[in-house]
Formats: sequence, C-alpha cells, structure tokens
Amino acid sequence: MPGPPPRARDTSDAFDELVHCAKHEGEFSRGHHNLNYVVRPPESVGVLLPALRGHDRVTVRKRIHTALPVVIRTWQDEAKILDALRGVLPHVPQCLVRREDMTVLSFVQGVPLSTVHPNGKRVESDLISALAGLLADMTQVRRKDLPPLPPSWPRHSRDSRAFLRALAMATEEQIRKRNWRKFGGLFATLGIPGDAMVRFAERVPAMISRPFSLLHTDLHRDNVIFSYDGNPPLICVDWELATFGDPVHDLATHLVRMDYPAEQWAEVVDAWRAAMELRSGEAVKGAERDLEHYVDFERAQSVYPDVMRAVTSLGDTFDQRELDAATHAVRRALLLAEAPLRLKSVPDEKSIEGILFRWNVSNGKQHSKHQIKLHIPWRRDPRLSEHPDFPAWAVRDALFAEGAAPADHVFKGTAHLSTAVEVRDVPLPVMVRRKVAAANPRERRFLNEHVVLGVIETSGVEVRAPRVLALGTSGPHLKDQFTIHSYEGPKGEIRHPDHPAEGLLPYEADDLVDQLCELTRIDCEELGSDTLGQDFFHGLRLELLRMVSGLPKETLALARELGLPGDIVRLGQILDRHMLTPRRSVLLHGDLNPWNLVRREDGTGLTLIDWEMAMVGDPLYDLVRHMHLTPTLPDIRERLFARWARKMPEACTKGWRDDWHVYRWIEYVRSAYVDLDRLVTGDSLEAPNVRRAVDTYAMTLKTATASLGLNVRSTANPYLAFALPRSDHGQVWTNEHPAHM
Repeated sequence: MPGPPPRARDTSDAFDELVHCAKHEGEFSRGHHNLNYVVRPPESVGVLLPALRGHDRVTVRKRIHTALPVVIRTWQDEAKILDALRGVLPHVPQCLVRREDMTVLSFVQGVPLSTVHPNGKRVESDLISALAGLLADMTQVRRKDLPPLPPSWPRHSRDSRAFLRALAMATEEQIRKRNWRKFGGLFATLGIPGDAMVRFAERVPAMISRPFSLLHTDLHRDNVIFSYDGNPPLICVDWELATFGDPVHDLATHLVRMDYPAEQWAEVVDAWRAAMELRSGEAVKGAERDLEHYVDFERAQSVYPDVMRAVTSLGDTFDQRELDAATHAVRRALLLAEAPLRLKSVPDEKSIEGILFRWNVSNGKQHSKHQIKLHIPWRRDPRLSEHPDFPAWAVRDALFAEGAAPADHVFKGTAHLSTAVEVRDVPLPVMVRRKVAAANPRERRFLNEHVVLGVIETSGVEVRAPRVLALGTSGPHLKDQFTIHSYEGPKGEIRHPDHPAEGLLPYEADDLVDQLCELTRIDCEELGSDTLGQDFFHGLRLELLRMVSGLPKETLALARELGLPGDIVRLGQILDRHMLTPRRSVLLHGDLNPWNLVRREDGTGLTLIDWEMAMVGDPLYDLVRHMHLTPTLPDIRERLFARWARKMPEACTKGWRDDWHVYRWIEYVRSAYVDLDRLVTGDSLEAPNVRRAVDTYAMTLKTATASLGLNVRSTANPYLAFALPRSDHGQVWTNEHPAHM
C-alpha cells in the first residue's frame, strides 16, 4: 500500500539540494537569457522528486531576469511548449520539475552541431535534409495543444501578412521600447530612428496565405544536438522562443542564424520545400516570394540585440582589440539592417568606434589605455582658445554627457550629428556637434563655421546665433573632431526646437530681415577665407558647374533622361546668358532653410543656427535662397523684399528688382540636380528639409527645365517611376514661377 505523499517541506528541501549541487558541482554554461547547470541528481533528491528518477543527468535552468530584453517571446513558460511537443518530437527535453524562475529539464545526450560545423562552414547535404525535416515535423503539433496566443496575434491562422506585422510590432513592444531609455541615444546616434520598426510594419506587403504551425524560431548550430545513440540523429533544444505562425518565418530565421555560406541558401530552401511538401503541402505556396520579407525582418530586428550585445560586451576595462570587435559587429548589424529598415546612412567604422567608446566611458567603463576613469580623452584645437564661459573641465563633462544622452537629445541633420547636454555649474545646455562621416558635401563650404560664429559674437552685431564654446578632437585616437555650441532650443529643458516649417509669420519676416541687415556691419576681412570672387554671380555659376561635374555618372545619366543638361559645357552656355548688377559683398548665412531658423519662445523673433555654408557675397542671394528653401506666401515675400530694400544700405540693394528672379532661377536649377542626386543615392532623406525637397521634385524639375528653356522628357527610364511620383503631395507656395530665361 503506497505511503503518504512527501510533505511539501521535503520536496522543497530536495529541490534546494539539487540547486545547491548544480551550482557547486554541475557543468555551467551561460546563455543570453539563462544560466544552465548540468548535474547528476543525488539519490536523496530522486527519492523525494520522482520525476528525476532514471535520469543520469539533468539540466537546471535559471532565467536571468537582469538580462537585456532582446528577444520576442510569444509564451513565457517553456515547459508548456515542451509538453505540447511530446507526441510529435518525443526526444526534445522534458520539463521534470518547475519552481518559480527555475526549471529542471531532461538532459539531451550528444554534441552540438556548432562543435562539428562552426558558423560559416558548409553543412553536408544529408544534414541539411535532416534539419529541414525537423522544421517540417513541427507542423504536426496541434494548435489546441499549445498555450494560448497573445491578443496581438492574428485572428486568422493563415494570414501571413498579419503575422509578419505582429512580429514587427512585438519587436517594437518587447525589444525597442523596453531598451530605448538606456540605449535610445546610442541608436539615434548610429542612425536608427525610434519609429524604424513601426514603419517596417507599415510597409509589409501583401503575402500568400499559408497554414500556421509551431515554429522554433531559433534553430541555429548551438541548438541542434547530434545524439549519441543516433535515434533520432538530431534533436532540437531551447524552445523558449517558439511561436505559432507562418512556417516560412522559421525557414528565414534558420537560414540567417545558422550562418550558412551564401552558396548553400538555395540548397537549404530546396530541402525545406521537399520536406514540407511531405507533411504540409500548402505551407510551401509562394514561399520563395515571401521568404525575402521574413529574411528582411530577421535582419531588421536583429540590429537591436546585435548592437546592444556588442556595446555591452566590453567589460569595465576594455582594450582596443575588444573595441575593434564590437565596432565590427555593430557595423555588420547596421549594414544588414540598412535596406530593410531603410536607414539613410551607416556610419563608417571610425565613427562607430568613437560612438561606442563615448557610450561605454559615459556609462562607467574605461579603455585600458586611459588611466583616468569616467573621462573622454580630448585635445583642444589650437585655432580656438579656451572660452571664458566654458573651461576645460566643462568640455570634459560635456563630452562625457554626450555618450549617455537619451534619444530625444540627439539631432541628426544632413551634415552633423548634434547632441544637447547639460553640464554641471553651466547655467544653460550646450550642443556637441560632430560631422557625419557619410554626409555628401555636394555644395562647397567656404568659411570655417567656428570663425564665422566667433566674429559674430565679438563684433557686437544684433544677430542671434550660437556661441562657439570649444573646438577639438576626441576619442581613443584623438581624430574625432567636435565643436561645442550654445544650445539655442527652448529654455529650461532640452527638447526639440520649434522651426517655421510652414513659413515665417509677419514679425518673424521682419526680424529675419533686420538680422540680415546687421550682417552688413561685419568686417569680412576678419573671416580670413576665400569667397566666390568679386563677381559673385559669376562665381556662383562656376560653383554650380563644379558641383554638377562632380555628381555620380548615374545621376548625370538620369538628368539627361529627364531633360536637364548632362554636361557642364551646355549648362555653362545657358548660365552665361545673364549678368547681374554688382552689389556690395557682405557675410551671408548661405542656408536659411526653416530648420536652420529657431523660433524664440519669448516671441522676439528667430535664432539663426548652422552656419557651415556661410560665405561672403551678394546679400540679395541670401534672401532669395531663403525664399526658395522656405514656403513663402506672396504677402510674406513682398514684406521681406520691402523691408529689406528699405533697411539695407543702398550699395547692397541697387538693381535688386531686375536680379532677384535670376537668383531664384539658379536655385531651382541647383535643386534639380542636388535633389535628383539625393533621390538616386538615398542620401540624407531623413532630414526634414531634404524630405520636403524630394517630395516636390516633379515641380522642381519642371520649373528648372522651363527656366533653362528646355522641356521635361517623356522617358521609360526605370528611375523615373521612383523620382517623379513624389510630387503627388507637393504644393506650390508662391504664385509666380521663375522667368523663362
């Protein structure tokens, strides 16, 4: 007659004894999410925990609750998944005992596939067929035997498009959002916007319907075991990331995570198709077409864990070899995610190294080469002496704060990455600016921005512009140039500035003109750099020809197809038709687009930022270029011209009524080439001023070709379908077009 069941206290003690034995005598391995101990259960434990009897060894697994949330989990309890597999895949691990965050699993005897075939190495055809068979066998697990699915899962168990969108949104909720507070600034600095995965979900196209089934989703070489007895020859382990959905997703994750050589992908797909047709023929419908969408998703979502694991892989003290390895891993992840996430640019390795270095030091780590902990090494640029309001310690603190700044303090433009930070004992925030290495400087820079801003500050003119507080280089090799400016955003807190994106208000138009007038008081000799020459318009023409001649051949070929001159000789002949009245040269901002104008909260007008395209030249050009770059209604245009003509010195305004059309014409021509190149190369499309420009490209092209006396061509060029429909939502902001020249 059986005795009474063991008392609860006895089984609890037995479990504690097993855990103690595992921690002190077991074989330990650490995964990304679990601590695993393989141990022989003591006989005394087996008496009180009958499920362990007959098991020579078991695996004691403990969830690491402090681990980064870098995976999608459909179900939280792996034991329930394993229970559902018993009838179909009886050799997978079984859950023997479960206590809170610890489980005891049966131990799978064998050798991991990764030991025999390391990542990147070829896999024999017979083995590929066996792996494909494992994936196909999972389709035999019945839906009713699996745990309940989360509410976000598709209602219909054949809707492949809804499934992929659910995966993308699960990435957003379970990975991106949970890590954004700590890593958001890092991702923003690397060029991954906060809404990248949401936009991926929005772009998921129509897909073929296939019956859903159980998916492993993590079938890589460490999770496949060669069994010792060969029955069965292969066993899948680690089912905690399993889900229920389109089996093509499992094929995609297997292809990517197994790290097959590229030449074996087709063989794997063929083997999967052959195995799947024997078990679930409908599962292969449209598989080849939709596989690319799942591969894109796998590479897109992987950028988050890959970057976070790389950056956190560096210990409290790291050396250059470790920094190089992390840099390479991050760049590889970014390059793989570039197309599916539509990243606009991927930083080069030098830039990534600097970003990772600053992030780690700002988070309490230390490069072994540098003895002072919590310090970003930097060197002052001799061209700019120490600012009295921003000594060396303030520079050091600003660089330290830059590395740990949150995502909403990072501002990425076409040429600069700017990070707003607060520095102790400095009353207002400052902006750390670094050039974007991948930026394409189509338009030449003539003056050093720090010199221009320095002259504005010391001259006493009433122009609202940032102050340059420091100039130098930083990073492990002291080659990463930075500038620190005063922060010209809202006072009291760091948040995105308000820009006149839809055009200036009347008082703002007056204020802009007044500041342009103040620029005439600056002695241009102090700027110490060349200009476009005494004949400004002639120099402007030559600069446009230089820029066009340097465009990629693909851009110039498309320009010819669209009706623009494709060679500088013909373009030069057209440009040479016009001569302008000479006017006095003054300092020009050079790029007064709305995002370089910051609205002041006190209602006093605008602050002019980003002076890197400043030049010395005709003051009429600065005003006309502003109206070209900014939505300008007719009454505001007339207000700008009237105040400008009245307040400017006469030497700066003579002949302006005849000449302003010419400047606007040449700006349309310039934009026709620059925006076309951005459409072709995809460069800087995330910047709002660039996005607006390319979205109205058809209008720009039509106006530019008409101004040149040419016609837009009808063409079957495949680029045209990409370039021109962007004008569908464009709008004309002025009631005049440039004169036909």
